[in-house]
Amino acid sequence: MAAGSRPDWLTPSITIEELLERIPAAARILSRFRIVCIACGEPVWGTLEENARQAGVTDLEPVLDALAASLDEGA
Repeated sequence: MAAGSRPDWLTPSITIEELLERIPAAARILSRFRIVCIACGEPVWGTLEENARQAGVTDLEPVLDALAASLDEGA
């Protein structure tokens, strides 16, 4: 994948469960933005956008960029 690009599936509407399946480092990355994605060892319900909103994150571009960058790094 070219640097700075995102796969088509990496959108605010991705479910947390799918995100964690596709990007194992997602939990660590989301925690930097104070977005909860794991509760009691299981993925939380809802989409990235919904959980970000609950954390007070309104601009998802930096979050999506960090997640995409982890794919480039092979994280």
